[in-house]
Amino acid sequence: MTRIAAVHGVLPPHRHTQSEVTDMVARTCLPPGADRRVLDRLHENARVRNRHTVLPLDGYRELEGFGDANDVFIRSAVDLGAQAVRGALCSAGLRPTDVDLLMFTSVTGIAAPSVDARLVTRLGMRSDVKRLPVFGLGCVAGAAGVARLHDYLLGRPDDVAVLLSVELCSLTFQRRDATPANLVATALFGDGAAAVVALGQRRAVAGPEIVDTRSRMYPDTEHVMGWDIGSTGFTVVLDPAVPDVVRRYLADDVREFLAGHGLKPKDIAHWVCHPGGPKVLETVTEVLGLPDGALDVTWRSLTDIGNLSSASVLHVLRDTIEQRRPEPGTPGLLLAMGPGFCCELVLLRW
Repeated sequence: MTRIAAVHGVLPPHRHTQSEVTDMVARTCLPPGADRRVLDRLHENARVRNRHTVLPLDGYRELEGFGDANDVFIRSAVDLGAQAVRGALCSAGLRPTDVDLLMFTSVTGIAAPSVDARLVTRLGMRSDVKRLPVFGLGCVAGAAGVARLHDYLLGRPDDVAVLLSVELCSLTFQRRDATPANLVATALFGDGAAAVVALGQRRAVAGPEIVDTRSRMYPDTEHVMGWDIGSTGFTVVLDPAVPDVVRRYLADDVREFLAGHGLKPKDIAHWVCHPGGPKVLETVTEVLGLPDGALDVTWRSLTDIGNLSSASVLHVLRDTIEQRRPEPGTPGLLLAMGPGFCCELVLLRW
């Protein structure tokens, strides 16, 4: 079995209260003199208290178009990514030269050479390290990335594989866009990075064991979440029907997946859930019949740092390992959903 040797999260230096972000959005997204009561209500209902951004709030007014924003993405993603990977390797007691596979995921910027390529020399990795940049999975990519590390390590049980997620969501906020989708995005999303180190079964290491994974695509849901990409960059597509899709499909998928291992939702000791937003988390709790407090770590992450897209579930995983101290041998489930619309499930044994 694959084991997770370390998870390390990194946040950019600029930390803001939700009200400070709301004021910035009012200045940049709403027409002069516009009524901001809808904006204030959306930001208050997001249940986010603080967020980190890669630029000072005043710096976003200086960005002229997609090119400027993407240049900031590349520079910052390399810096934050280097911190995240170094931290994870240090926690695992490994060196950059030990890494056999480096997977990089983001949905908030693009680069060629990709960010992972720019990190190889900077971190001192081997020249024959395998690289796998992934774009387009969005919020689900943290869970999907862990699952794909597992797939790789099943065939290479002596190897070390690293997943790096860097999401700079603030660079995608659209100025002069007062649509509900953009305002909701500005209420929820923040910036951050995380790295996971996973080892094949021939390497003895303490840490959560990846038992199995499940991917699921839902029919006729491509319109629910994603980007419209144009000259101003990434414009969010965020349909209010997301909780309805979760309500329709998630419970059956989770129950079927767990049943294959002789488990039921009530047997899961720790839920590592992506903090998609209040309505999504409330729906997950409802359809799975989760007890009070089951998603406390996820709710706390949403409150403290917002939704970091693919990096969020990895921050929740780190916090679960460090703060909840699961009992050895107990089952856990890591799950996230994202554009497609799709779901990724990862069964863990602590």
